[in-house]
Parts: sequence; structure tokens; C-alpha cells
Amino acid sequence: MDKTATDLTVAAKTLAKPREGLLAGQLALYIGIVLLTAFASYAYWATTRSIFACKGWGYSATRYLAYCGAPNYADYEHGALFFNLEPPALDRAREADVLVLGNSRIQIALSNDVVDDWFKRASARYYLLGFSYDEDIVFFQELLARMNPRASVYIINVDDFFERRETPFARMVLHDPEAQGRYEWKRFSQYLHRPICGTFPILLLCGRQPAIIRSRETGAYYRHPFKEVALPQNAVSYDSWVNDEVVKDSAALAIDFLKRFAQGKCVILTNVPYPEVKIGNIEAIAAAAGLPLVVPEMDGLSTFDGFHLDRASADRWSRAFLAAAGPEIRSCLEKQGATRS
Repeated sequence: MDKTATDLTVAAKTLAKPREGLLAGQLALYIGIVLLTAFASYAYWATTRSIFACKGWGYSATRYLAYCGAPNYADYEHGALFFNLEPPALDRAREADVLVLGNSRIQIALSNDVVDDWFKRASARYYLLGFSYDEDIVFFQELLARMNPRASVYIINVDDFFERRETPFARMVLHDPEAQGRYEWKRFSQYLHRPICGTFPILLLCGRQPAIIRSRETGAYYRHPFKEVALPQNAVSYDSWVNDEVVKDSAALAIDFLKRFAQGKCVILTNVPYPEVKIGNIEAIAAAAGLPLVVPEMDGLSTFDGFHLDRASADRWSRAFLAAAGPEIRSCLEKQGATRS
């Protein structure tokens, strides 16, 4: 009887071993599927919503990623300068002889060798302190108050500038107590993104979202090269209609802003053109504020997206702008002793 019971026990254990092995194998397979699914989900999130949605081109010791077109990254430049996360960039902006304020339209229009060469010949330092998202004086007045810039000349792109509305990233930077931490994380993530996507750009981990690289030395924008197609709807045109209410409000804001931040400085207004640019309002705002306006009106200019000048047009426009505004810029720099030998 005892022998029979023992044999049955041994048999049961013998039969259980394959079952245990089968269960262990099924469990390992299940865990593997879960981990693979989690990795695939994270990889998809990373390549569509994080900094890894953008290629790692353009980085250098003097350039950083200002913008990545991924929902969970997007803007870095607002916080980078406001929270002084890029000290060399902020120092350059603070010490510039000529400070350019405005939106991404003037950033792209003046980010070229034409501008760089002109200021080298003038022995003057410049900084393009424009921002994306049609930034206006709400953000600029807070940034300039922190910076205390030494510029002798201010060049301001009128379009959208003399308004009082908070853009999404200005609102975050100015009011969100967690904003600085978020931007510090964005800065840290560039240390991971640069070697991974810059060294191995063909990795599937690195996506193809648009990105803007920014110079720490001049604030200039650099975009990944792409083919620019001329479309009729992207051609520059001018709207001469004047909205008196807009002009009145904007001129008042311009006068107040410049009294606070450009008292005793030279101020030159301009406006980079695009389809149906409100030139009537712009001219009226400059006249009401009593400020010089330099807006070269040229035939054949075009944008690559309906908002920003394409490369050829940007070169032509910036050359024409400096030809017209250059004597005033040089005169102001000489009067204030800002030119360097």
C-alpha cells in the first residue's frame, strides 16, 4: 500500500513537471509580450511627442535646439532665455549693440550671411531676440526687465509686437510655478538627444518633426534644409487699409514700451512682409508713435509657408533693409560710441 502511494506521488510529480514548464514558458512569453508592447508604445510616444520626434542635426558648441515640433517638447527658447538656462546666449543678447525684437518672421528674414557680414563690416555686435508664436510686448517687457540690455539701437518688427495678449508659452513662463523645472528638463533632454540623434540620425528612434536650431552668439535661426516650392498663394502682397482702432491702441503701447526700455536709444521700426501684410496699419502706427519706419517694398518676394520669407527672398529683403537702415544704424552706434575697431 505504501509502495503504491509512493508510486502515485512520483507519477504525479513527473506529470506536474511538464505542466510547470509549460506554465513558466507561457508566463515568460506573456511578460515578453507586455514588455515588447510597452517598449513599442514608448518608442511611438518618443518619436511622435518627445524631443526624439526631431532629428539631431545642427547642434554645436554655439547652437542649441530652440524648437522641436513635438507636442511634449515644442518651445525651448522662451524658457531658455527667461530662466537663463543658456547663459552665453543671454550674455550675448545683453551685450549686443543692436537688438532686434519681434516674431519668427524677422528671425528667419535676418538669419543669414547678408546680415552677419554687414555687422562684421560695421564692427558692431547684434542679436536677434525674436521668438516664435507671434510674441508681443507682454513677454518682452518681462524679459528685458530681467536682462537690462546695453543696446544702443533697437530694431522692432511691428507686426503683432505692440499688442497685449499672452501667447501660450509666455503664459506658462510668466505664471506657471513649475515652468522652470519643465524647461530645465527640456535642456537636459538635449544632452541625450544630441549624441543619439545627431550621431546616429538613421535610428528609427529619431523622428522627422520640424526643428529650429538657434545661435547662442547672434540668436539666428537655422532650419533643416528642405526644398522650397514657389506657390502663388505664398507670394508677398500688401494691404493698405488702416484700422484706426488698432493703430491707436498699438501706437499708445509702442510709446509706453519704448519709454520704459529704449529711452535715449535709437529705435527703427520695420516689418518683414508676407501675403496681405497690413502695411497700412504698420505705417500709421509708426507715424503715430513718431518713429522711423524702414520697410523695403520689393517685387517678387515669396514665403515658403505663407508666413516666412523663403531663403532667396530673405537674402534680398535683408540686403535692401540694411541698405536703407544702415546709415541710421551706423550713425547711432557712432554717437553712442558702440562701434568696435
